[in-house]
Amino acid sequence: MSKDVKPVTVQILDKDYLVSCPEDERAALVASAQYLDGKMREIRASGKVVGADRIAVMAALNIAHELLDRQGQKDDYQTTVSNRIRALQSKIELALNSGNQLEL
Repeated sequence: MSKDVKPVTVQILDKDYLVSCPEDERAALVASAQYLDGKMREIRASGKVVGADRIAVMAALNIAHELLDRQGQKDDYQTTVSNRIRALQSKIELALNSGNQLEL
């Protein structure tokens, strides 16, 4: 099944970009462009970074940092859940084994 790919215009820092995108991913693309635009505007407003290229790189670094931080939090959560499941499995096995011993 081929996706219907059409160009979508997104605006980032007052500049238009034409991006090819499948119809069912259009909303995600627009939301991503708006998020990037917001991050770049924050950096530009700080006055610490000059030039669109540098602003784009700083925004990309900030977004990558956010992503990696969230992935780390997700990994920590998954490890915690896995540990709790193993602990519950051990308790269940212990309870089942204790019950079997009483029946004998």
